[in-house]
Amino acid sequence: MHIHILGICGTFMGGLAALAREAGHRVTGCDAGVYPPMSDQLRALGIELIEGFGAEQLSLQPDVFVVGNVVSRARLGDSTPKFPLMETILDAGLPYTSGPQWLSEHILQGRHVVAIAGTHGKTTTTAMTTWILEQAGLQPGFLVGGVPLNFGVSARLGQGKAFVIEADEYDTAFFDKRSKFVHYRPRTAVLNNLEFDHADIFENLAAIERQFHHLVRTVPGAGAHGSGRVVVNGLEESLARVLHQGCWSEVRSFGAAVSDFAAAGQAHDFDVLHQGRVVGHVSWGLTGVHNQLNALAAIAAAEHLGVAPDAAAAALGSFENVKRRMEVRGTVSVGDAGKVTVYDDFAHHPTAIRTTLDGLRSRLSPGERILAVFEPRSNTMKLGTMKALLPWSLESADLSFCHSAGLGWDAEGALAPMGDKVLVSDQLDKLVSAVTDVARAGDHIVCMSNGGFGGVHAKLLKALQDK
Repeated sequence: MHIHILGICGTFMGGLAALAREAGHRVTGCDAGVYPPMSDQLRALGIELIEGFGAEQLSLQPDVFVVGNVVSRARLGDSTPKFPLMETILDAGLPYTSGPQWLSEHILQGRHVVAIAGTHGKTTTTAMTTWILEQAGLQPGFLVGGVPLNFGVSARLGQGKAFVIEADEYDTAFFDKRSKFVHYRPRTAVLNNLEFDHADIFENLAAIERQFHHLVRTVPGAGAHGSGRVVVNGLEESLARVLHQGCWSEVRSFGAAVSDFAAAGQAHDFDVLHQGRVVGHVSWGLTGVHNQLNALAAIAAAEHLGVAPDAAAAALGSFENVKRRMEVRGTVSVGDAGKVTVYDDFAHHPTAIRTTLDGLRSRLSPGERILAVFEPRSNTMKLGTMKALLPWSLESADLSFCHSAGLGWDAEGALAPMGDKVLVSDQLDKLVSAVTDVARAGDHIVCMSNGGFGGVHAKLLKALQDK
């Protein structure tokens, strides 16, 4: 089959392209701003990439067009279509489908799908679960919204029955407004956490809970005629409401003291308890209670595929996390006094910012400081929906620096409760200079964004080195 992917350079669609190519399909694709690293990865796989969404691409004559959710029916100021290729496909009556639906029909059929859903931690927990299954010899397939350092790629078919997928609640395509994860038909579903996000497509938390329940409805039943499992965070009232709408599968909880799976100890070194009994121990380089909970979710999911909790916990000892999850981008020595460390992290929701910084704080020695450099870049943050939570999210930082370019709300006003602990600027170079001026030995500079952040990491490292 020849598929032509519209929006191929997104993380999900790029992973889909890699899977399709590995499965023997001919794959071509287009996007606006075809750039590394995804463009390099795809071309290395022999995938032809085309810049833009021009109607002339119809001449490729694929069997089906696979449409990413970056594509819309929007029109430009002069009333011409923003995506002329899509308009031409519709006019000609040619076959098209969404990425999640194509994946479901051509890759996931017949697999034991493990779907990892949640507002936070999807990518990390998907990578953890995959690594546990890999270490157990199950050779799983996977599709992750990032690059797990243990594997070096974001997707592969795998040789075993299991396929682990990051289950995103964002909508599927302009013609299918259901969450992506309703297409995946999991046998094991992880509901890691749930709070309000994606204010651009969801009106309120109840609307997201409804989509999560749609996912629960697709999991097979429990008992003699079924073998589905829902793994749920026992600390989340929102998820309790989701299950209260109806659940037909075996349920395994984690997190709370009375859950099936719980933890005892620090987030970087803890016992795993199953119904109150110690069944494993995790000792690793990750920080934060959020990662401890991610680990419990992964262990509970892997148990459903026959991996004993002690083996799962041991596997996590060699888990290397995912790129852009507290990834150290470099260090700069400050004479004999010590060094400054610069991190890259994907955190963009206030809760994710809070848990990331709290986790780092728990590992630091007295006198070491956290300098948080962030941009509210996600659609939800750009709308200002959660701006009131930002001062709370940054409490663990000693100093914070906000890049405010492109916002439709007053970042200085929102962050005013932080007083002189915060600097706001719409000029990235000014922000870099301000961070460099105050940085000293023992500082940890955490750059947080769900985008490229203008290459701020490299700029900071160079400025620090020059200083």
